[in-house]
Amino acid sequence: MATDSWVNETLYPDWGQRFLVKRELARVQSDFQDIMVFESTSHGRVMLLDGVVQITERDEFVYQEMLTHVPLLAHGAAKRVLIIGAGDGGVLRRVLQHRNVERAVMVEIDGEVIRLAKEFMPGIAGDAWNDPRAEVIVGDGIDYVRQAASGSFDVVIVDSTDPIGVGEVLFTDEFYANAARLLSERGLIVNQCGVPFMQADELRETNIRRAKSFPDTWAYVAAVPTYVGGFMTLGWAAKDASLREVDVATIRARAEAAGILGQTRYWTPEIHVGAFALPPYIAENLAR
Repeated sequence: MATDSWVNETLYPDWGQRFLVKRELARVQSDFQDIMVFESTSHGRVMLLDGVVQITERDEFVYQEMLTHVPLLAHGAAKRVLIIGAGDGGVLRRVLQHRNVERAVMVEIDGEVIRLAKEFMPGIAGDAWNDPRAEVIVGDGIDYVRQAASGSFDVVIVDSTDPIGVGEVLFTDEFYANAARLLSERGLIVNQCGVPFMQADELRETNIRRAKSFPDTWAYVAAVPTYVGGFMTLGWAAKDASLREVDVATIRARAEAAGILGQTRYWTPEIHVGAFALPPYIAENLAR
């Protein structure tokens, strides 16, 4: 008799979630991490890195839309975008939906993540891999930001694992200092900062680091079902504090000009503006 096969997420030692596995599609030990891709019964295809859910076909839109559209539309005139991580290609696809973007450089350290996403989760990136505006580099994002020319990008989007293991170096003082240097005059950087109900220290510590290099730091929230524990925070660091105070009408007009208005399933101009209004239990971790 066949037994049900479940996979347990191992992010926290004492709390987690599990998925019923319809079938395992890939299990690879890359040079950097253990990668598993499986078909779930509830969430479509799922990718785990080192036992932690990175993306599911069913709810990826929430995270990708908020990580991408919020910084690009807050900036309002971003033409050059640097993406660090995001090996599944979902952020790249969302960036390229903005018709005013002229260049998107994506630097992912683990080529196996890209390969497996292309093979088993092709719908997440769609045609983004072949867009002439895209440059996809398999390499170290730290080295890239170290060597990038000053003022060469308008927005940096960091879509990494948590600041443990391979993702840890993307949360250092040196990384944020380099990000500030390579960003243009009104440039900003966003990155995932975990679920503060369980990972408040991560939000607090990374905010302190961002504040050493950027005059305006904050966070905004998105509710991604598979990042369990309530709101997920996306860290925000900008050279210009007015970027997170743009009104709904302006954001809507920018979205229309960019060609994304009505193309989203989570992001709206109202949600964009409201995402910066934080519950006190989250905001208290952002004290300067």
